[in-house]
Amino acid sequence: MAFIININGTTRAADVDGDTPLLWVLRDVLGMTGTKFGCGMALCGACTVHVDGTATRSCITAIDSLGDAKVTTIEAIGATPAGEKIQRAWLDHEVVQCGYCQSGQVMSASALLASNPNPTDVDIDDAMSGNICRCGTYVRIREAIKLAAQSNGKAG
Repeated sequence: MAFIININGTTRAADVDGDTPLLWVLRDVLGMTGTKFGCGMALCGACTVHVDGTATRSCITAIDSLGDAKVTTIEAIGATPAGEKIQRAWLDHEVVQCGYCQSGQVMSASALLASNPNPTDVDIDDAMSGNICRCGTYVRIREAIKLAAQSNGKAG
């Protein structure tokens, strides 16, 4: 069945079964490999994308559940105000180590900053708790989110 989906501001078609996870549509059908496969059970956060601005695990999101929703992936998050600030802060704090989880981390952090421009440590921990980093860059992640929030003119 053909599904029309809005990804990063562009309408794309995917001829897949309705229960196909968005992750596999992105990676295997559309060739957008920035979103990563981690656990396949929405526990690690590597597959995080935004669906209508909300951080969503694409590995368990069936393509037929999207309807007219707008999907944003790591490939386009830098074009959003929050995503641009998060990506700049990630570089400033040298967050990335191996990098595998980082697209999901950036997507979760961007969703947090877009909805809460002045997050507390508790807000950051809550928003990022579903994202696992095997390299343990959690301290740098928190500091980068705080830096991005400060670039909003507010201390975090």
